[in-house]
Amino acid sequence: MTSLGHERYCDEVVGQTALLRAHLAGADLGAAVPTCPDWTLRQLAVHVGESHRWAGHIVRTGATEEVAPEDVAGTQGPADGDPAALDAWLAEGAELAAGAFRAAGADAPAWSWAWERTAGFWARRMTHETLVHRADAAGAVGALGTFEVARDLAADAIDEWLEIVRFGQRTDPDDPVRELWGGGRSIHLHATDGGVGSGAGAGAGAGPGAEWIVEFGDDGFGWRRGHEKATVALRGPLTQVLLAFYRRLPVEGGQLEVLGERGLLDAWLERASFG
Repeated sequence: MTSLGHERYCDEVVGQTALLRAHLAGADLGAAVPTCPDWTLRQLAVHVGESHRWAGHIVRTGATEEVAPEDVAGTQGPADGDPAALDAWLAEGAELAAGAFRAAGADAPAWSWAWERTAGFWARRMTHETLVHRADAAGAVGALGTFEVARDLAADAIDEWLEIVRFGQRTDPDDPVRELWGGGRSIHLHATDGGVGSGAGAGAGAGPGAEWIVEFGDDGFGWRRGHEKATVALRGPLTQVLLAFYRRLPVEGGQLEVLGERGLLDAWLERASFG
């Protein structure tokens, strides 16, 4: 199912939130977030805190159907603009969510919008939700240049993102990723700063290091860990590959390198989303 373990994800929800809060400390909470252009830093923080309380409620109550976030107590954030109140609210929400996930256990049933309906799904999802929005906050305060992610966590975030996009193109007939099907084309993601442990791909065995092959067939796309020649390759340090694949960092400049048909990578980045 997942590679890092339920307790690790529960810990990361709290840990990634603490790192996000550090970016917000002393910042102008009315500043725009370049990678989420409709949000200010405060709105970004409220979104993360709302997500934590919502997911924690779903798991805590063992919900069997969708729950509207506005129906969960405390999801709107502090009524005033006090940064200290926002910080405390974020910290509390992360602890509440992690506590709910731990108490339930990874296999406890809980509604989700995805392929897996367990507390373990939500612990992993909230880990990476928080991680990526931490990158958004870092970019907004000029700290993205020193942004780093533990290697196993970064690799797992790429795994999960591929699972999410694959789920979308399988369940939504209008999913834009379907436009890339066919032609035998492929994308190679290649971290150049060493390997991580093996991880499971889509119906294939694990490959070496932090490398992925995304292949487009006539009936969809699949992915696996591995190293081989592809239509286009995105190479660079693992954290930067993660951020670029999540569209949080441009592929131009920096330490990233694109080899092969850049158009395919651009088409993927334009279309791959939650749907």
